[in-house]
Amino acid sequence: MRQQIWDLYQDLKAYRAQPDPALKPALTARFEWLVNQPTDYPTSIGNVLKAMRDHQADLLRVLEQPAVPLHNNGTESIIRGYVKTRKISGSTRSDLGRQCRDTFASLKKTCRKLGVSFWAYLQDRLRGQGQIPRLGALIEQCAAAEVPPVGLVVAVPA
Repeated sequence: MRQQIWDLYQDLKAYRAQPDPALKPALTARFEWLVNQPTDYPTSIGNVLKAMRDHQADLLRVLEQPAVPLHNNGTESIIRGYVKTRKISGSTRSDLGRQCRDTFASLKKTCRKLGVSFWAYLQDRLRGQGQIPRLGALIEQCAAAEVPPVGLVVAVPA
């Protein structure tokens, strides 16, 4: 069972690398066959297959939108720093403190993904210099160029 899941995953990765609409029906049928087959395994595998059935649209989204990643590792790594900080500090004392922490954590991660120095960006905004483009403009620039934001390097004034 495990090998069948991994084989399907490898084929979905190959589809993502080179999308071929003719393969969609076969990959969908394999997925449905896999998650609907009866098992003699303990209920845990049955529960996993049921969860996969319930989330079929999300798990096969790559067939409609090949740019979508097959896993959420990127998303998980985005919140890792926040979780570490929360564990160490024991969270915040107020809703305003939580909102402030979340805002700055989000800004920091976005800057990192766009290749912008977080500290330089904050200084630029607080001093009203406007030498570093707004993050929204940089995100739109990446989207228009159809390049992933990671690796984009923005010149930061000294």
